[in-house]
Formats: sequence, structure tokens, C-alpha cells
Amino acid sequence: MKVLLSIKPEFVKEIFSGNKKYEYRKSIFSRKVKKVIVYSTKPEGLIVGEFTIEKVIEENPNKLWEETKNNSGITKSFFDEYFKDRNKGYALKISNPILYDIPLNPFMEVDNFVAPQSFKYLDDNSNL
Repeated sequence: MKVLLSIKPEFVKEIFSGNKKYEYRKSIFSRKVKKVIVYSTKPEGLIVGEFTIEKVIEENPNKLWEETKNNSGITKSFFDEYFKDRNKGYALKISNPILYDIPLNPFMEVDNFVAPQSFKYLDDNSNL
């Protein structure tokens, strides 16, 4: 199974440059997901690439940071603010990131496309 994941453009850049090897989430998928299709949020608003989920780490945020900080691609202050008042967090370990040569504009390709707030499940045969 795949998901379309909304990620801010500054983090998309870090993922595909190889600096960010973990994508952090406050909640996680209820289904088994192997591949992420990356939707770079506005102002970009494009589907720009994909990556494989090597593993999902579920942990207390302090332990999660200790385990992932060297490849987080974000600052400790951003991490702390993101997980503020949470006792559990998730990190998707990114492998095989592929940046598309030609990004896809889903607003032009899909009738009534709505960007996911966090993520949207896609079946394995979906081109989007």
C-alpha cells in the first residue's frame, strides 16, 4: 500500500538532498504502508517524488529524538514544538528517495483534487 503524504517544501528539499532521513508524524497509518508519494505543500503544490519506508519508529519524543537526531534534517527546537504535549511520536525511516524529473500537478491531473491534511491512502495501482 502507498500513501500520498503532505510535506512542507523546506522538508521536501531536505529529504531529496539526503539530509533528512526521517519524516516525523504525530499519528501513523493504520494499514501497512511501504511507499510514500510526496506532495510538496503550497506554495509549491506539486507531487515531486517518492520514497520507501524502511521502518516506522514509535517512541516517546525524547527517545525518538535521541535515536534519530543525527539524520533528522530539522532543529531540536522545531522537533520539540512539533511534539509538544505528546507522549508518543513516530518517525518514518526514509530509504530510496526518488525525485521526479517532472513534478506532477495534481490539481491539473485529478478532478477535484484535495491535498491531504496529513496523508491519503492510495492503492498500489494508483499513479497518484
